[in-house]
Amino acid sequence: MVAATLGLRRGELLGRRWSDLDPDNGTATIGQTVQRAGGELRLQDTKTEDSDSILPLPDWTWLALLDHQERQREVRTPMEPRNLNRHFAGLREKAGCPDIRLHDLRHTVVSLLMELGVPPHIVQAIARHADVKITLKVYSHANLDAMRQALGKLDGRLS
Repeated sequence: MVAATLGLRRGELLGRRWSDLDPDNGTATIGQTVQRAGGELRLQDTKTEDSDSILPLPDWTWLALLDHQERQREVRTPMEPRNLNRHFAGLREKAGCPDIRLHDLRHTVVSLLMELGVPPHIVQAIARHADVKITLKVYSHANLDAMRQALGKLDGRLS
């Protein structure tokens, strides 16, 4: 749910702690990641300083997290990143979704925000890219309908 609504990287998903959530403000702090290093799982700082952020949580994501918190009380160890991929693959197959990777959810979130007309600097902040150029270069896809709509605006202005 968090991957599909916030577009976090795999390690960022695994690095979430309940203390990172602020129920009063409905936000999540992104400041750490889980990575395998030296043969063991380690909690580390995020990829870059720009990756550190406080993000608002959509209401239904917040509710899903609260539900998950109840189920997770007995599990307190970090999850192996590859196991998250396997777990996601099982959920994807159960749901009958096409063959997509967990990281594709990040790409989808950012691409949809761009298609919905969210200003690039806001999308950059949500994705926590170091530079808006990365957001625009990697995730901005011009489609025929968007181009037709843009040129239609120009047409109306010139006539």
